[in-house]
Amino acid sequence: MNIQEIRSQFPILSEKIHGKPLVYFDNGATTQKPSSVIQRINDYYAKENANIHRGVHTLSQEATSAYENARTTIQQYLGAKESHEILFTKGTTDSINLVAFSFGELLTAEDEIIISAMEHHSNIVPWQMLCERKGCKLRIIPMNENGELALDQFETILSAKTKLVAVTHISNALGTVNDVKHIIDKAHKVGAKVLIDGAQSIQHIQVNVQELDCDFYAFSGHKLFGPTGIGVLYGKEEILNSMPPYQGGGDMIKEVTLEKTTYNELPHKFEAGTPNIAGGIGLGAAFEFLNSLDMEAVLQHEQELLDYATEALSKIEGIQFYGRAKNKTSVISFLIEGTHPYDVGTLLDKMGIAVRTGHHCTQPIMDQFCIPGTIRASFAFYNTKEEIDIFIKALERIIPMLKD
Repeated sequence: MNIQEIRSQFPILSEKIHGKPLVYFDNGATTQKPSSVIQRINDYYAKENANIHRGVHTLSQEATSAYENARTTIQQYLGAKESHEILFTKGTTDSINLVAFSFGELLTAEDEIIISAMEHHSNIVPWQMLCERKGCKLRIIPMNENGELALDQFETILSAKTKLVAVTHISNALGTVNDVKHIIDKAHKVGAKVLIDGAQSIQHIQVNVQELDCDFYAFSGHKLFGPTGIGVLYGKEEILNSMPPYQGGGDMIKEVTLEKTTYNELPHKFEAGTPNIAGGIGLGAAFEFLNSLDMEAVLQHEQELLDYATEALSKIEGIQFYGRAKNKTSVISFLIEGTHPYDVGTLLDKMGIAVRTGHHCTQPIMDQFCIPGTIRASFAFYNTKEEIDIFIKALERIIPMLKD
């Protein structure tokens, strides 16, 4: 990979923060956008702006084609069987809530849902709300001290009562890569469906939903170099057809009378109202950018960054890492004895270095480790070892200041 050539495509990486070159290590929260994505969104508003699916005029037809072509691009990237299995949503949270409501309407008080102890709040709260609404039981896959799921215990709580298993592919707080294929296969043996939270995975590893055989796969555009406010829910056609709509309104209907409404076919059945057209087109451009990369080289480079940073950080006195899974991606969560993560993050910002501090919307993980939060450095393929060196030198300067 020519990292400098790739970096040149991301305008913000040339910016300065407090007079210092930006070192952006908060990719787990959101990624930066290449010029091709920014330009594609601008071109839509400048040259194609119109509502879609409803107009016979030229602009509407062009906008509709661009939006649906983006859906096809994403379908092909994910290896989905049909383009109408790709639903545009506002993001991962919206996708999960869609399933929690629509699939949840098929459940009864006798049913059980399984999640894990390392989930983001967006893959916890919707299921808690569903259980309160329908009387279902929520069961939890435990996590060990290394930040790995106890899959042997997963098999003990899995039963014929289990109707859905919802787990993260990669932990946003710990970087753990879960064996979701094993989870899917085991769940299917008892007739349960599986939702995978792919918010932290699709930008790091190649995902093929048919090979995984997952029933749902959810992710956000802004975490994979695309716009905010747009995301995707992949769902198997037969399951989506069995589910009632999540919202009512324009485009999701086939026929409306004052007495009764019949619903549209997929994917429109779950896409009520005027969608985020620019976001969908921009997300398609982000996937076109990903198609230009060698994902094996991306994974290798990010693994090298992870190893390099972990080794360098381990030399800092008093450091404690959280998330020591054997299989993990480019996320490092840590604390430094005698310092508060917020103070470290604030001083790093003064040096132009962006990291995330806090519980990362994974409060149950922090509760298990009996800590309020961590400092998290999360890398993308446009990051470099030179940036990690700057990061380490900054920490070496900051830590004595905070301990005095």
